[in-house]
Amino acid sequence: MADTHAPAAQGGHPARRSSKSKKVLLSILGILIAIPVIAIVFILTFDWNRARPWINAKVSEAIDRPFAIRGNLEVEWQRPAETMAPAERTWRDHIPWPHLIANDTHVSNPAGLPVQDAGAARQFSFSLNPFALLSRTIHIPLLRFDGPRVDLLRTDATHNNWTFKRKEEKSRWTLDLERVVLTDGVIHIKDAVTKADVTAQVRTLDGDPRYGVAFTLGGTYNGAKVEGGGKAGAVLSLKQQSTPYPVQADMRSGKTRIAVEGTVTRPSKLAAIDLKLTLAAPSMDQLYYLTGVVLPTTSPFSTSGRLTGTLGEDKRRWVYDGFKGKVGSSDIGGRLEYVTGEPRPKLSGNVHSKTLVFADLAPLIGADSNAAKKERNADAVQPTGKVLPVEEFKTERWNKLDADVRFSADRIIRDTAFPISKLSTHLTMENAVLNLQPLEFAMAGGTVRSNIRLDGRGREGPKAIKAQAKVAARGIEIKKLFPKIEELQATVGSINGDANLTAQGNSVASLLAGSNGELKTLINQGQVSKYLLELMGLNVGNIIVTKLFGDKQVKLNCMATDFEVTDGIARTRYFVVDTEEALIEVAGAINLAGEQMDLRIDPKTKALRLFTLRSPLYVRGSFSEPDVSVDKGVLAMKAGGAIALAAAAPIAALIPLVNTGPGKDSDCGRLLAESREKPKAPPPGKAKRG
Repeated sequence: MADTHAPAAQGGHPARRSSKSKKVLLSILGILIAIPVIAIVFILTFDWNRARPWINAKVSEAIDRPFAIRGNLEVEWQRPAETMAPAERTWRDHIPWPHLIANDTHVSNPAGLPVQDAGAARQFSFSLNPFALLSRTIHIPLLRFDGPRVDLLRTDATHNNWTFKRKEEKSRWTLDLERVVLTDGVIHIKDAVTKADVTAQVRTLDGDPRYGVAFTLGGTYNGAKVEGGGKAGAVLSLKQQSTPYPVQADMRSGKTRIAVEGTVTRPSKLAAIDLKLTLAAPSMDQLYYLTGVVLPTTSPFSTSGRLTGTLGEDKRRWVYDGFKGKVGSSDIGGRLEYVTGEPRPKLSGNVHSKTLVFADLAPLIGADSNAAKKERNADAVQPTGKVLPVEEFKTERWNKLDADVRFSADRIIRDTAFPISKLSTHLTMENAVLNLQPLEFAMAGGTVRSNIRLDGRGREGPKAIKAQAKVAARGIEIKKLFPKIEELQATVGSINGDANLTAQGNSVASLLAGSNGELKTLINQGQVSKYLLELMGLNVGNIIVTKLFGDKQVKLNCMATDFEVTDGIARTRYFVVDTEEALIEVAGAINLAGEQMDLRIDPKTKALRLFTLRSPLYVRGSFSEPDVSVDKGVLAMKAGGAIALAAAAPIAALIPLVNTGPGKDSDCGRLLAESREKPKAPPPGKAKRG
């Protein structure tokens, strides 16, 4: 007996164990059912106005700025799908969620900005995931604003109320916002950096299959009136990578226009964009405050192309592809890519012009007129009578961007007949050092190739540029260089030249005024118009003979020039033109700082000349109004001698007007060698600085 009942006594009866297990399972199941029921009853019966202080504090901590619900706060159970378009719904939108409705809500500016609202709403409502609160997360699948007002403020380049700073120590609470729905409201932007004060009036659209809200713009930007408008989607998805947000906008401010149409994915972080972008402005550099991209100063421009972007946490990439447009009267097109990163963002790409109007390049160096400067909202700084541009380069922006851009032009048009036919350059900028290597022109049957370096790091002053320029001209044909001078069209010969200059300044004028280096040109052999040489020698009789019996070509043995440039004054070391009939020497100086010239042209004929009034010519005066004159003293002496002899012997009166010349040709190589050895005369007084 004892043995028979021992197992039952030790382990209990199996039926009893089964009954206890069922009771435990039922108890657990009852608790699991009771918890959400109690939670639902609690949510529906609790006076949520008592929770406002707690909610205000937690949201304020999460967004790092004051948040307050000042009106009534209540909770309802709603399915978000009931108020959404079918295309915008997800499976979670069909699940009932606690829906909090808050009246009279306010978000203030962060610390350091004026104490005022950054945003307010007559009412906003949001569905809240209560289970996320257990993990200290405020999970809001849908946030809806009714009658919102947003006031975006920027007081300087580093302080604004739309940037949420990351704390070194993370908040214990996290705000997880997925989507935003906007209704009628107002968005106001006041920006001290761009001098913008713009208001957008937002209204809800009914029955539009693509857009849910529309807006109109009004206000001022940089002192000019702003107007425009656009449309946007009804639901703004802040998390879904696959939910594009449609946008269409067109804004004008004076002569500046920005128009976009396309989609933005995850607008809170701009995860991806695909827009048709149209831009127009008096100058490209005026887009800096809107885009943050450093662009050159240009003539009025307009472009249209496709803008795409992929924007990650640490790196953003924008591509403006297939754009076409106009800069002044020139056409442009190509592809540009902008990538953020350290130490600076970088702009790269290729830009091409089929037809380039040369005058459209003038704003790049400030060489456009004062009237044109006003058109692009620049100060009219060019003094009357001054030729070299004085407008300063904006070097303070150069360290904001690195660049690697190639530009080419197939055909060049000039108002004057200056024979430039093609242009190409490779522009790079790194750490505020700008290089054009090379800058190449096709000119008069030859080429001009330059390597230019502009160091804008301001080592010698806040705006100082240290410049280097090396220029090489090869095969420039004389007759093509001056196509409108009829007497040169039969000329044979080409020019080669080199220049090597260094300078320091902040404009073209100041750089040339402080330049140092040398400039050289050489024509080895060729032919030149005899009539042109006769004009330079004022050989009256031979000019008459040439006019009566025709021009002919004179053999050009050589032409060589060598200027030494010191502190902006270019002095002739030698300047010689040697032909079979004349030897011409030029001496003097050109003052680049004062824009003054003082050159003496001394022609010496090599053969008999009838009625010669040969005397030195002088090229003097300013760059804007140069003056070519004859040495009147020499002319007076020759004329006076002729008159005196005429009284005694009429035939002898011709003697002062006849020149027999040196009698033999000069060796070009020996002549140039002798020119180098001659003592350097002091520069003419009119070419001195000051």
